[in-house]
Amino acid sequence: MNSVQKNIETILKACDNKKAYNFIVLDVSKSSSITDYFIICSGNNEKQTAAIAEEVLEKGAEEGIDFYYKEGFETGRWILLETDDIIVHIFHKDERAIYDLESLWYDNNSLDVEQYGIKNWK
Repeated sequence: MNSVQKNIETILKACDNKKAYNFIVLDVSKSSSITDYFIICSGNNEKQTAAIAEEVLEKGAEEGIDFYYKEGFETGRWILLETDDIIVHIFHKDERAIYDLESLWYDNNSLDVEQYGIKNWK
């Protein structure tokens, strides 16, 4: 497992720790110049999305992942966390349906989340 794959695993497990759901990992490397992967997940309310993001930051720091850009904590409706290779999108369940990033990036490959040990990903 390379370092980016390890970082994806760390992020997914951190999200899973706080009961995020509806995970998707998109490989956008062929169509985006800003990042290689999107990790998208949902939370039920603003407190949960903030808790998910805090867990990602904490577990990421333990593994040496530098999130140099963080946005959305004020509202908790769509939180973005960005590294060099990965952008994490943590959506309130209602916002995710509105923005529907999966459809916007439909031509990109999604990775099998279960390969990272996430069982309850839907």
